[in-house]
Amino acid sequence: MIETHAHIYDEQFKEDIDAMLARASTVGVKEIWMPNCNSETIEGMLTLEEENPDFCKPMMGLHPCYVKADYQEELNLVRSWLEKRSFKMIGEIGLDFYWDLTFVKEQEDAFLAQLALAKKHNIPICIHSRNSKKNEHNAIIRCCELIEEFGWKGLRGIFHCFSGNLEEAKRVISLKFLLGIGGVATFKNGGLDKVLPYLSLENIVLETDSPYLAPVPHRGKRNEVSYIDLVADRVAFLMTKEKEEVISRTSKNAVKLIS
Repeated sequence: MIETHAHIYDEQFKEDIDAMLARASTVGVKEIWMPNCNSETIEGMLTLEEENPDFCKPMMGLHPCYVKADYQEELNLVRSWLEKRSFKMIGEIGLDFYWDLTFVKEQEDAFLAQLALAKKHNIPICIHSRNSKKNEHNAIIRCCELIEEFGWKGLRGIFHCFSGNLEEAKRVISLKFLLGIGGVATFKNGGLDKVLPYLSLENIVLETDSPYLAPVPHRGKRNEVSYIDLVADRVAFLMTKEKEEVISRTSKNAVKLIS
């Protein structure tokens, strides 16, 4: 399996990172893709890559929750790192309307700036798109609109932690993006039971978003990469596929994306 989204540099893994990585390997995880958040997460992320070069693969980007008044400085750092070396993807980037709407314009500017970086370096992107609490602001649709406005046909990537409806899923797929499916698929009211049965395995990849959004029966606790096995179980059930097929196809999707 390829774990396409895990914040394993997080402080919650400080005491047992080696044991956590060993558990991930035991369930069949071959690669862990690490999204960056901002300037403060780069060092820890790259240290994990240095210690586990064949296992831990970093991205580079500015997370929308960290887009503040100084976002241009953060973007300049992202640009400098992309000039220095290669990364799997630009991420995670996008729009977050859940916590704070103060910097929506800046989030959109930062998103578009990083789409330009994806085009310049010809690498895929990892998108974070979280709606406002009452769903009056739809981040999935707005990200799609900005991608369409940007207009580069070569743009590709993953809408990470997808939790939208079927119509939104089809909109994302029409843009040639994959859906990142994680622990939400196991939630009783997560909504993906009304989406996944109508999709093809060619449209999804697996993730955990560790240490967040742990799947049932670990919901509410620290998530970890090995729980991707539970996500694969649930996807297989909802899509009426064999688990081995889910693992094989989603891993091929991930490899193809970055090839």
